[in-house]
Amino acid sequence: MMGWGMLGLLALGAGLLLWLTGFPRKLWTVAATALMLGAAGYAWQGSPRLAGHPVVAASKPGEIDPNVVEIRDAMFGRFNFTWASFARADAMTRAGAPDTAVRAMILTVRQANGDAGAWAWLGVKLAENDGNQVSPAAKYAFDRALQLAPQHPGPPFFYGLALIREGKFAEARPYWAKAVALTPAKASYRDQLVVRLFLLDRLLESKAAQERKTPAE
Repeated sequence: MMGWGMLGLLALGAGLLLWLTGFPRKLWTVAATALMLGAAGYAWQGSPRLAGHPVVAASKPGEIDPNVVEIRDAMFGRFNFTWASFARADAMTRAGAPDTAVRAMILTVRQANGDAGAWAWLGVKLAENDGNQVSPAAKYAFDRALQLAPQHPGPPFFYGLALIREGKFAEARPYWAKAVALTPAKASYRDQLVVRLFLLDRLLESKAAQERKTPAE
């Protein structure tokens, strides 16, 4: 019950934060969706009363964020060679084979070496396979994507996403800001990018305020 209580307080605090900061009401549903996904995850995984059991080192199904897939497909297009590669790699991730997903994307960049989207998604898959750590190989893939398409919002967005998954929020911020700046005003995914950057900024501000309040050891 305590966990659900904390979740309720979090929801209340999030709503108050959006209201106080003047966040556009038409975009509240995106933030609400994120919170609902978190609640669903708690309901699915948060079972403290269940008996413990040994951890089995076996492959388990991976998760693919549908919102990220939606953004990726809108940025790089669908029903083309690269999109088919994305779909194969996603299927392998869902099947619990992130290493195979990496190999699939490596094959893709070999066949389409100048495709920035393929390099960016290779970076994502490399980071996922390394426990959401941006390894030197993942960094190389992202840097290659940025080099190939310096005016495209996709490479900086996915580089920032990988950094956020690693917990490097401050490092991710310039990449997401660049992605928003490069996104056309009428792009279907622009609102999602703006929301993510807004929430990242609020998180960074909160962390900075907390650090100022914390007395030096």
